[in-house]
Amino acid sequence: MTHTRRDTFKTLAGAALLMAGTPALAQETAAPTEGEMSKVVEMALGAEDAPVTMIEYASFTCPHCANFHKNVFPDLKKDYIDTGKVRFIFREVYFDRFGLWAGMLARCAGEDKYFGFVDLLMRQQREWLGGGEPATIVANLKKLGKIAGMDDDTMEACLLDQEKAKALVEEYQRTTTADDISGTPTFMINGEQVPNQAYSGLKEILDAKLGG
Repeated sequence: MTHTRRDTFKTLAGAALLMAGTPALAQETAAPTEGEMSKVVEMALGAEDAPVTMIEYASFTCPHCANFHKNVFPDLKKDYIDTGKVRFIFREVYFDRFGLWAGMLARCAGEDKYFGFVDLLMRQQREWLGGGEPATIVANLKKLGKIAGMDDDTMEACLLDQEKAKALVEEYQRTTTADDISGTPTFMINGEQVPNQAYSGLKEILDAKLGG
């Protein structure tokens, strides 16, 4: 199954996405310039020259995304990414401010720790989201941040970085619009949109793309 909130993709940029008590992001944003887009690093695993490129669009607050990362991604990584067959790109989708905060901390952990932090966020999604109270969620995210080696000052500065938040939201809007993404998780495999499904189905598609 896929987590879908189509209207969110049109309006999120003007919402109060940062921590309670901080200014909201700028109103509805214009298309980002080339310079603004360059602020957002594409997070990827696998060989750059892999014959297949697979992009996952995922939200850190989407339960179906968490299930994919717990139950499907380990086999995908072992069979295709680690073997040089697939270049895997992870693109964050923000249905809410909580997912944005999680993404900001994941990036502040550093490129070398990013996917480890993503794994933590997905595996402990229910725990860090808790009862949905913003202050509790921030505290829970900071606990995960400490596991990744970040201190309180680093995390506070990260969560209050409005320029980074704006750049991330603009990039998310640009890429989801370009690939016509309306729910998560959704995959683009060599340019073809593929819905969430069991590993066996993904394996069939990947093997066909690989000419197997």
